[in-house]
Amino acid sequence: MSASVNDEYALIEPEAGAWHNAVVSSHPSDGPKAPLIVYLEGAIVRLDLSDLRLFLNVVDAGSITQGASRAHLALASASERLRNIEEDAGVALLERRPRGVVATEAGEALAHHARLILQQQSLLRDELRDYANGARGTLVFHASTVALTEYLPRKIAPWLAARPLLRLELKERTSSEIASSIANGLIEAGIVSDVVRSSGLDIRIQPVVKDHLVLIAPAQHHLARRAVASLDFNAVLGEQFVGLASGNALHDHIAQHASAAGRELSLRIRMKTFEGLCEMVSHGIGIGIVPIGVARRYRRRYPFQIIALTDEWAQRHLCISYRDWQALSAPMQSLLRHLGAQPD
Repeated sequence: MSASVNDEYALIEPEAGAWHNAVVSSHPSDGPKAPLIVYLEGAIVRLDLSDLRLFLNVVDAGSITQGASRAHLALASASERLRNIEEDAGVALLERRPRGVVATEAGEALAHHARLILQQQSLLRDELRDYANGARGTLVFHASTVALTEYLPRKIAPWLAARPLLRLELKERTSSEIASSIANGLIEAGIVSDVVRSSGLDIRIQPVVKDHLVLIAPAQHHLARRAVASLDFNAVLGEQFVGLASGNALHDHIAQHASAAGRELSLRIRMKTFEGLCEMVSHGIGIGIVPIGVARRYRRRYPFQIIALTDEWAQRHLCISYRDWQALSAPMQSLLRHLGAQPD
């Protein structure tokens, strides 16, 4: 049944229709170099990716010699591998012609599926590389209110735009909550206020932007009329406040300091946005506390007075925080570098 159709090795003559109804499978649990297994009319053909590449090189070149060269194999080694494939299959895959070799019908079927398999392998490799370098997947990042609303949108936008397959899940938390989560290994990193320096937690923080908190008062408020330039937070705890919505990290932070002073904020109304808060203050509803950048931006639209807070907790910076740079995932390292972090 065998016939020599190439002077480089002997091909085995197939039984009629032997290639039809072939089933191709693989066993991932066998490891990355596990062979593909082809069940062909009861015969088992074991192929690995290098076998498929070699076969395609030979088919595309129309020559075993040139195909072996493209596959960076010695001619004898290539011939041996092709012979083993055909012996396992029990079917001729290549046919000799005056100017080289061409694929038989069975060989064309193998070549077709080989191209599909290698294409999928390439897509898989590229996808895994995307996960490794941070171009694909989901990244969770915690940030304080100000960082989330004022700082991160303009900073993150170009970085995320360059990674269309990556999802970024931003969560608003207080600085103390973020710092605690990082220290306990619950999250990789976040943006916090530098007041967490005194927390004693084993975390790293790197300042990236000034974020001082200031008091804003209506133009007709007695503090504005007195042209007060700065004051202590305790001095205004008896005033009516415009606050941010319940659960807002910045509002909770301010309320905690009021509670530490033995008082509660007297809130007339809560607003969901800084702009809403500033508009309410400008209409005389009460006073408010916002970051200096927010106050300067909205004062152009709404009339109110900016008064500096002298409390140490109000003289803050936004900081990138993490525990161990080397333990961060590649995408997180990329994001933190983009935000201004310097590796340890």
